Amino acid sequence: MRAVGLDVGERRVGIAKTDETGTLAVPHGVYERRSFLEDLDFLSRLLTEMGVEAIVVGLPLNMDGTEGEQAQKVRALAEAVAKKAGLPLFFVDERWTTKEVERAMREAGEKPSRRREKVDALSAVLILQGWLEGKNRV
Repeated sequence: MRAVGLDVGERRVGIAKTDETGTLAVPHGVYERRSFLEDLDFLSRLLTEMGVEAIVVGLPLNMDGTEGEQAQKVRALAEAVAKKAGLPLFFVDERWTTKEVERAMREAGEKPSRRREKVDALSAVLILQGWLEGKNRV
């Protein structure tokens, strides 16, 4: 199954996609957010062009597992994109995703100035790979 993973933040959306076999998540890139409507148009068009069959979105839950304001914003955009693109939507708990990516990059000796450019796309990879492996679904 061809799927896309999204890590939706306030300023950027990290994007990952499955490989040709549909079993491995790989980075696709980062989209700089503009406005809700522009984001909706861009993302739905991108997903249609990519020929994906499912959208997987990281949901930033509170530490107690509840949804706060940011999770509601992410859910609203994700649901609008899925509806416009006509695709099934799945959510994954992403509470520790960014921290995992940042730690791995530090351990790999990645320079701090280059980290920000990659964190969102790599977070999307972890979100999508977790979904592919059946982990952390909400």
